[in-house]
Amino acid sequence: MTDFTMEKDADGVALITWDVPEKSMNVMRMDGMRELNALLDDALADDAVKGIVITSGKPGSFAGGMDLTQLAVIRDQAGDDPAEALFDFVMQGHHMMRKMELAGMDPKTKKGGKPIAAALPGTAAGIGLELPLATHRIFAANNPKARIGLPEIMVGLFPGGGGTTRLVRKLGAMGASSFLLEGRMLEPTKAKAAGLIDEVADDPVAAARDWVLTAKDADLVKAWDAKGYKMPGGAPYHPAGFMTFVGAAAMVHGKTKGAFPAAKALLSAVYEGALVDFDTALRIEARWFTHLLMNPSSSAMVRSLFVNKEALEKGAVRPRDVPDQRVKKLGVLGAGMMGAGIALVSAQAGIEVVLIDRDQAAADKGKAYTETYLDKGIARKKVTPEKKEAMLNLITATPDLDQLKGCDLIIEAVFEDPKVKAEMTQKVEAIIPEDCIFASNTSTLPITGLAKASGRPEQFIGIHFFSPVERMLLVEIIKGKETGPRAVAKALDYVRQIRKTPIVVNDARFFYCNRCIIPYGNEATRMITEGVAPVLIDHAAQQLGFPVGPVQLGDETSIDLAAKIARATMQAMGDDYPASEADNLVFWMEEQGRLGRKAKAGYFDYDDKGKRTGYWQGIHDKYPLADEQPDLIEVQERLMFVQVLEAVRALEEGVIEDIREADVGAILAWGFAPWSGGPLSWLDIIGTPYAAERCDQLEAKYGERFKCPALLREMAEKGQTFYGRFSAESRAA
Repeated sequence: MTDFTMEKDADGVALITWDVPEKSMNVMRMDGMRELNALLDDALADDAVKGIVITSGKPGSFAGGMDLTQLAVIRDQAGDDPAEALFDFVMQGHHMMRKMELAGMDPKTKKGGKPIAAALPGTAAGIGLELPLATHRIFAANNPKARIGLPEIMVGLFPGGGGTTRLVRKLGAMGASSFLLEGRMLEPTKAKAAGLIDEVADDPVAAARDWVLTAKDADLVKAWDAKGYKMPGGAPYHPAGFMTFVGAAAMVHGKTKGAFPAAKALLSAVYEGALVDFDTALRIEARWFTHLLMNPSSSAMVRSLFVNKEALEKGAVRPRDVPDQRVKKLGVLGAGMMGAGIALVSAQAGIEVVLIDRDQAAADKGKAYTETYLDKGIARKKVTPEKKEAMLNLITATPDLDQLKGCDLIIEAVFEDPKVKAEMTQKVEAIIPEDCIFASNTSTLPITGLAKASGRPEQFIGIHFFSPVERMLLVEIIKGKETGPRAVAKALDYVRQIRKTPIVVNDARFFYCNRCIIPYGNEATRMITEGVAPVLIDHAAQQLGFPVGPVQLGDETSIDLAAKIARATMQAMGDDYPASEADNLVFWMEEQGRLGRKAKAGYFDYDDKGKRTGYWQGIHDKYPLADEQPDLIEVQERLMFVQVLEAVRALEEGVIEDIREADVGAILAWGFAPWSGGPLSWLDIIGTPYAAERCDQLEAKYGERFKCPALLREMAEKGQTFYGRFSAESRAA
């Protein structure tokens, strides 16, 4: 079976079709690249061929990008010089696409080439756009669901298949910046307006075929191959271009805080490439791309945000022997912020929803959340009035529990009180079908305890959403001690329906995500009581790649919530609770009425519109600033280790069963340093021996919370890595 096939018609058009077997969307593989190269040689050498059209055999898409697992294979099998092997592979791709771009034309006159066009039936991402950019004209189907762009930066890479060099020369550095640095994807008509593609057609193959039969020599010459070419916006040595590149460097560093190597490598490739001729620029791009691939951060990001994330979304941890459990009718108990958000994303997926609250007004308010969201979408022309009506018709807002008859999944999102939840569970189970799965959206209450109120504990499970539901990508599924495989399969199939990423964990206090994120905030609070400047704490975290610092996060999530969690944990743990001055700070802030952003007063001061105006200086009346502030690295390691050690303990205790879920969950749930690939990947990067040694130092200086877990100690002594010991491949070996 082959990835590329070619048919030549009587008019002299060679149609090359990309259709990777057993894949819903094309990806570029090493074998496929060799096949395409051979077909291009054949077509270019055949005098009967007048032009070439490259298209896809997949309905609705051209290609989703490079099969990134192949890059890991090349690196791992290269022996002593993986960088050379990767560079050679990248350059093979450049040579093939450059051959396509020049298409047999005379090097001096630029005449005599064969026109080559790309016909995109739908989505074209990564190499799926880089390949068309090397053709002479790009035709895309008039498919509003399609997205076209270069999203590599989102998984820790940059477009290394010529896309960086070609797009900058096509649009200029400023014009290309949003596509290269932000991974911006556009639907076809907007992609044409932006200059990513050339034409939008109802039948792109027919349009491309007509074009190659009528194209002139001048139509084949790319701007950068023509005499007198000047880069749009100016090259770096041009006054205007100089300012562009200086501004770009400042902007990127401002956004990334220097934590993401892909952005820096991309800027270097663009700047250096803009100083030289096109073919030299491709070599520079290949060198920086190889440099990035050899960076352990890049490998970790690709593994977590591409390979592992995709595997989890496709059911890597789903019980194998359970038939399809897709949800047909969902009941949501509680129409507050969480319940309303769950109803919204479920209706978006086409699921019928019954939204329950204590009275009609409260239920209607929950449904209105979806209406407001859709109205904003209509204003941005992302949603049609027809789609709005259809979605709202899927949601029945009511206080009548009898409406839950016929539901196959219930998600309870009522007040975080075990008694309230138990009462609601028993009322609802008396109404719903015997085989209906019951789930709680609790963020902290143990699922096993909540399941005691159920007459069907094997059908009781936790489905923990993060707020706001419609924006957060992760859903944490929690198995109680008696939760059965059908409940797990139901939860996973539902999460797949709403297009979010699931992780499955075993029941324990705070589950997995909150278990790690709460110490992050607590450590920041401890540092404040020690006299560390809040601005240093937040900036230290942001320079690690966290979207917001822990002090700011405390204001965003609310200080009274932190106080509530602390009191509940104290009550549950009794004498085992590790009390600290940090608790007193939180309780004191609560007493002062400084509850965070919602109160326009917290660790920050706010203006009347709720905008932060600066850190609240009054906190230093109680906890004065230390005359000597700690080293930045010391602050960063405290913030990192306090989280990653909980991830190790969760793995050690069996809360986490698959390390992929630990890493993917951490990045998607609370933005754990994405460049690291997640907490366990970070430990692999710094090395378990160093991690264990640093734990001992931090424990001696700051306390038992930094004590090295037995698992980490053992792995350090053996020189093991987490992915070497616990990956799916290792377990199968």
